[in-house]
Amino acid sequence: MRYAPPGLCVNDFAVMSDGGRYTVLHLQGPWTDRFDHLHMETSFGRATSTDLVAWETRDTAFGVGLPGRFDQQAVWTMHPFPYGDGLAMFYTGVEGLTAAGWPLQSVGLAFSDRRDGTAWRRHGTGPVVRADPRWYRTGEAMGWRDPFVVRDDEGTGWAMVVCASDASLPLEVSGCVGFATSPDLTHWQVHPPLLSPGDVDELECPVLERTADGWLLFGGVGSAGWFDAWSAPRLEGPWERLGPVAPPGAYAPRVITAPDGARVVLHTAPRRVGLRDSGDLCRGMLAQPKVLSVAPGGPAGAVARLEWWSGLDDWLEEPTDQSVPHAVGDIDITGRTEVVLRRDTGGPALAVHCDEKRVRVTGPGGSVLQATVLARPVRRLRILTVGEYVEVYADGVFVLMTMCYSGHPVTWTATGEGAARSVPVCPVRLPSPHRDDASAIWPGVAG
Repeated sequence: MRYAPPGLCVNDFAVMSDGGRYTVLHLQGPWTDRFDHLHMETSFGRATSTDLVAWETRDTAFGVGLPGRFDQQAVWTMHPFPYGDGLAMFYTGVEGLTAAGWPLQSVGLAFSDRRDGTAWRRHGTGPVVRADPRWYRTGEAMGWRDPFVVRDDEGTGWAMVVCASDASLPLEVSGCVGFATSPDLTHWQVHPPLLSPGDVDELECPVLERTADGWLLFGGVGSAGWFDAWSAPRLEGPWERLGPVAPPGAYAPRVITAPDGARVVLHTAPRRVGLRDSGDLCRGMLAQPKVLSVAPGGPAGAVARLEWWSGLDDWLEEPTDQSVPHAVGDIDITGRTEVVLRRDTGGPALAVHCDEKRVRVTGPGGSVLQATVLARPVRRLRILTVGEYVEVYADGVFVLMTMCYSGHPVTWTATGEGAARSVPVCPVRLPSPHRDDASAIWPGVAG
């Protein structure tokens, strides 16, 4: 349901499928608020699954290059994909630091004769594509990372997008999607930005997804902590902004076909240092899949969103009125409603509130943990709690995500229009219920 390797956290990742088995490669490092990605993100972890929910930790799959090479300092976000009988993988290499301490980034290439994410061999000793100073920053405050590669519109060549910095814009709004093309994966021509909105600091982890009408592009908006979507009939555009796809906290999306054939999105979710509400945000875990849905264009244009994936229903047990730490509950909304999920000695420690279009989650003392305003009044909420994580779905659409470490589970109670009622919940069956390391699902307040 949530995954990180023993004692470590998960940052950016890539997911592959082959013959009923899924493989994740991911950046990994220790739990800490002062995360030094130059020294801690020096290898790719690997995990496998048959259902995208229960993940088994495997060996470390890839690491930094030999001294003196472009990837000697760190290796960051990767994109492996089928190539011939094996895999090709583009990845970010960090050579070192500028005089002011900024990471020098470029993109490298590796191949494998296998499909399981192992046995990588580098293509040469240098990068295959660097930022071009005609369009992109190449020194201080540069960006040239998070490569994602697809076949071009004609299917005869290759196209690469990267997180980059537009040299023509002020730094604070220079986040753009860099663009390069190649006939053979090894020789690349850099072009002006594919997309440069002019109002974001970074567009991290860009992902291209083919649709019946052309392309979807996802990009993580660094300052906002979510990812936006754009659509276009062809790679050269024009690109139309669709807006946020998921609430703050959901980041670094990857798209894959689930066992039931649904096209789903996996993403990362943060944690807090010390696993307590006062802890600083830090890198976290891989969250469970959500269905990718793109509503047809209307007066307001197309809308991309994430919805509840029915494949999770296999991990839900029969409804109960008992207090359980990990659960899913459905609440019909007929007016102003408050659902209490946990209590402390001083009252509600975790509650979800809904007032027509307004939804919020509160913690101890009524502090607002997260809130949103919906486009239309909600008829039903689905609430998921797994450890400290809380997710809220409004009429099936993923609208809120937050964390709360306080309080003890209680029988869920929904109060609306002056009346209180008990809410039956379906306990969530965890894939690894007995794990007790730092990366396990938080079991709740002790005692």
